[in-house]
Amino acid sequence: MPMDDDDLGGRVDPDTPSIARVYDYGLGGSDWFEIDRKVYEHLLTVVPNQNAVGAANRRFLERVVRYLTSQAGITQILDLGSGLPTQKNTHQIAQELGAEVMVVYVDNDPVCVRRGKELLEANDYTHFLDLDLTEPADVLGHPAVNQYLDLSKPVLMMQCGTLHHVDDDRDPAAIMGEYVDALAPGSFAMISHFFDPGTEDDELHQLARRAERALHDEGLGTGRWRTREELMPFFGGLELLEPGLVPLDDWWPWGPDERERVPDEYLIIGGVGRKP
Repeated sequence: MPMDDDDLGGRVDPDTPSIARVYDYGLGGSDWFEIDRKVYEHLLTVVPNQNAVGAANRRFLERVVRYLTSQAGITQILDLGSGLPTQKNTHQIAQELGAEVMVVYVDNDPVCVRRGKELLEANDYTHFLDLDLTEPADVLGHPAVNQYLDLSKPVLMMQCGTLHHVDDDRDPAAIMGEYVDALAPGSFAMISHFFDPGTEDDELHQLARRAERALHDEGLGTGRWRTREELMPFFGGLELLEPGLVPLDDWWPWGPDERERVPDEYLIIGGVGRKP
């Protein structure tokens, strides 16, 4: 059932779709309006296995967080554009082995802010802040960010499914550059992003173009499937960990594929970079 806008005191327009709420509908959540359902259902007419993409994104997030906290010594995480709470949230993965990992979630969607503060501030090592990830100076200079995170020491900065909602005129590579410049040596940045294979695979390229149009058809207004050449600058100033920028289930999978992948799953890729 969709939520009632009365829950938010009229602060949200129920006739305007939201990235976070569209994703929430796709993940089976309840924090969405009818307009969000329409956007997602229209996307499914082009990429009917979009649910598999969302699941792959969560698996990628889980493997990255578990590896960097258990093997690379990361004890603090900045999760940008975290969206609505779901199963296996970042702090649950990071802290499941009993490690005292500080996790700061950042989002500025009103629904995310309310739900995040209700559900994600689970302990003294978990905090949710109402900030805009596209304003690095505001995020990195915010007193609360600097209260909870020591930016002079290594952190994991997460851009999990966020930058494909930053249009070219906002210069997402420059936004990433500001964050990377501020990171301490030994920090990591993880990115997952919708992918347009371009000349690598014409059939998937055409599917990516149709998917992008489908999101815009319903008024979401954001969502870019970018080529590898467009994505590599997002890792400027970082050393990409092996195996590089790859389909999400190819990034250090737990085992062999249990089934044949659907084409939609090749339209999102990810990678992790380390600041030397």
